[in-house]
Amino acid sequence: MPSFDTVMEPDFVEVKNAIDQAAKEIGNRFDFKGTSAAIELKDKEITMTGDADFQLTQIDDIMRNKLTKRNVDVRFIDMGKVEKIGGDRVKQVATVRSGIASEDGKKIQQVLKGSKLKVQGAIQGDSVRVTGAKRDDLQAAMALIRSEIPDLPLTFNNFRD
Repeated sequence: MPSFDTVMEPDFVEVKNAIDQAAKEIGNRFDFKGTSAAIELKDKEITMTGDADFQLTQIDDIMRNKLTKRNVDVRFIDMGKVEKIGGDRVKQVATVRSGIASEDGKKIQQVLKGSKLKVQGAIQGDSVRVTGAKRDDLQAAMALIRSEIPDLPLTFNNFRD
């Protein structure tokens, strides 16, 4: 029976390269000279530090620009709160989302059930497997999922005929 997996996985190599490029640009920019502006990636967390909120927005802008240039969807980035870390310095931690949360998986299942397509969705860990009798139904399900859930950067892989 034909099937495919709906997943949410960023290319972590490209994310790391984008963060490295952003750190290099922050080190070279004239307006960041002599400040504590920095960005670093540890596991799935991006830590941005600066002297003021304005600097954090500039660092965020640089990061998003580098991610876009490397074809990484910025919807993978989940921004945290701005925290004061002593003196004038502030920090913001952003997490790189990976895997479909259970609520989002249920939402995908409800979209598939609500449609008139003859497909079924099954949550399997952090992905959703969609099965159907015809390849055309699966392709229509892909289009439906993309249009109904625009806030998640979903990709489809493991297409079996």
